Amino acid sequence: MQRIFDYSARADPYPLYAELRRTPVARQEDGSYVISAYREITDILNDPHLSSDVRNLSRPMPSVEGGATSSFIHMDLPEHDRLRRMATRHFGPPHTPGLVTGLECFLTATVRSLIDDLAGKEQIDVVDDFAFPFPVTVICHLLGVPRENEPRFHLWVNDIMNSIDYDPKTDPKEKLDKGVQARKDLRQCLGELVEQRHGRPGDDLLSRLANDDGPDGQMADADIVATAKLLLIAGHETIVNLITNGMLTLLRHPQVLQRLRDEPDLVVPLVEELLRYEPPVQIIPWRAAYSDITVADTVIPKGSQIMLMLASGSRDPKRFHEPDRFDPDRRDNQHLGFGSGIHLCFGGPLARRETQIALTELVRRLDRPRLVADPPPYRPSPVLRGPIHLDIEQGDG
Repeated sequence: MQRIFDYSARADPYPLYAELRRTPVARQEDGSYVISAYREITDILNDPHLSSDVRNLSRPMPSVEGGATSSFIHMDLPEHDRLRRMATRHFGPPHTPGLVTGLECFLTATVRSLIDDLAGKEQIDVVDDFAFPFPVTVICHLLGVPRENEPRFHLWVNDIMNSIDYDPKTDPKEKLDKGVQARKDLRQCLGELVEQRHGRPGDDLLSRLANDDGPDGQMADADIVATAKLLLIAGHETIVNLITNGMLTLLRHPQVLQRLRDEPDLVVPLVEELLRYEPPVQIIPWRAAYSDITVADTVIPKGSQIMLMLASGSRDPKRFHEPDRFDPDRRDNQHLGFGSGIHLCFGGPLARRETQIALTELVRRLDRPRLVADPPPYRPSPVLRGPIHLDIEQGDG
């Protein structure tokens, strides 16, 4: 497991994943289990004996929420399903089928505005100048955060993201403290916004959740805040990495980049292939076994920590033909980029559309983009993997 977290593998972890797949279910020295092959990962993600509740680990981990209400992704049946149903009633089909398509104009306008600001710059950072601000703006709009509050949300997300990568050996404690404070400030602000929405129905997501009294009853304010925070943080990190990994992959495959310029419709299968080939979420760092379970003839004891190597599964040659080749024409692309089972990413449709619009416009508008450094510097995290900066030159250079 130590090799998975070793930063030296961050730029290209895929040879390590190939080694791991030789033993699809591998017990580690600390008693945890690493699962790295496609079939075994999908089997276990759909196994009702698997828990997402940290309390079911035999050695429970501290919660990053500091006693605040957890989002439903850290819950099990039946509470997970109840809260997820209540959230998804307002987040897409069948109850709100027009949510993503209704955002189309806003997404396009936001992307174009950000790219307008890059015009004439010989060197840009795809992360700082584009991929980072874009999803925060989208989620704030979706939630109904007043425009004047948006800059604060950008700062909070930035501090929280930095704290996720906190390393006590090398980082000042201030980095962690700022993340803790940002989580508190974000919760407080979202809580105030939810309170203001009660009895004032509107089209934004906070209003819909605060005023909905559907088949499952009304969602508690603390759960609305936890759901909004999940959308903002998890949704943000996924999009930043997906867009940045996507741009990096296109610059490494100039023929595909040119095809996307010439055939904009290619972006739909291209983003699916990105989710397989360079996924933003590489690892589910833990699940817990409710009871003893058998995976690939290996008995995993109750309470064991299970690490699921999603990105390894999506490169499994037993499931995908030539898995290390980037192929936007790939058929039967049931990747693990958004997980599987009851915890399948519920923001997936929005993430897909954001990335499709972002990459189409970047490729169309940037003038002969070229990588400044390959590989670029990566974030420390092996779980949420992506470049911390992606510097590119454009124009005559």
